[in-house]
Amino acid sequence: MANVSRSDSYAAAGVDITAGYRAVELMKKHIARTNIPGVVSGIGGFGGLFELDMTGLTHPVLVSGTDGVGTKLKLAFLMDKHDTVGIDCVAMCVNDIVCCGAKPLTFLDYIACGKNVPEKIASIVSGVAEGCVQAGCALIGGETAEMPGFYPVDEYDLAGFSVGVVDKTKIFDPASVAAGDALIGLPSSGVHSNGFSLVRKVFDVENGGLDFYCDDLGKTLGEALLEPTRIYVKPVLALAELVTVKAASHITGGGFYENIPRSLPDGLTACIDLKQIGETPLFDRIAAAGHIPLRDMYNTFNMGIGMCLTVSAEDADEAVAILRDNGEDARIIGQVVAGEERVTLV
Repeated sequence: MANVSRSDSYAAAGVDITAGYRAVELMKKHIARTNIPGVVSGIGGFGGLFELDMTGLTHPVLVSGTDGVGTKLKLAFLMDKHDTVGIDCVAMCVNDIVCCGAKPLTFLDYIACGKNVPEKIASIVSGVAEGCVQAGCALIGGETAEMPGFYPVDEYDLAGFSVGVVDKTKIFDPASVAAGDALIGLPSSGVHSNGFSLVRKVFDVENGGLDFYCDDLGKTLGEALLEPTRIYVKPVLALAELVTVKAASHITGGGFYENIPRSLPDGLTACIDLKQIGETPLFDRIAAAGHIPLRDMYNTFNMGIGMCLTVSAEDADEAVAILRDNGEDARIIGQVVAGEERVTLV
């Protein structure tokens, strides 16, 4: 039955509720792609319902994560491309959740905009749905808020929230990390979704330059910067089925120096072998354009490594092989050593 709700007074204030209904209709096909066993309700209710399958779980623990895309959205506005930032939104949440060894189950998004253009909102949600498919979780609800006068008519903010589950006996345990353990890096797809305040300043993106083609990147600068965040859920969980993963670090804002120590006990240092990081042409461009020292780069960006996993040295080669079988160009990027410095680059 068609929705007949309409308020001419609200529309005169800048909020078109009928546009919201149109956006929901357009996004339904994208949301349907994310349905997995456990989804109970469709969109449109006041809450998203999901039935938790307890099979194989002796002591289930729920793990939650929330995040947004940040000022990377400014590039989406400038390039008028909105179908990938949803992947970033999902990735920023589910990559955190999997650092506990948890499988993401559900996702909800929140879009706040100056003007609800149904086709644009549906495009954003198509990216959210793609991220959910990559993570193996269901998009069970969300909210689109039209806020005229608060956001410019052609801008929006995007954030999300995810819930996952892990058996208590299988939660990754950073306390078990010891000197001699291996650090395995999983490549990033670029800058991901952190450090864009600096990126935007360095390249002065608001004043053009995003359509400049870069031979070393094989694409325009804008395309390279807007590349969506990689989602590591499936390969990490596949690895955890076969090898003991002691800890995991999602390399986000703060880079190596802030994120890897979060998975290390006191008295241990992550010793990173820069030769194993490999070439990073996009980050080299950022460093050169902004005259940014190496330490600041590693304290701001992921530098080509989006996830760092810690395993015992004797499991390292097997872990790398398993990750490669699951589509990741994994490599050993360092080891854990005794020391008070939390991260060293050698």
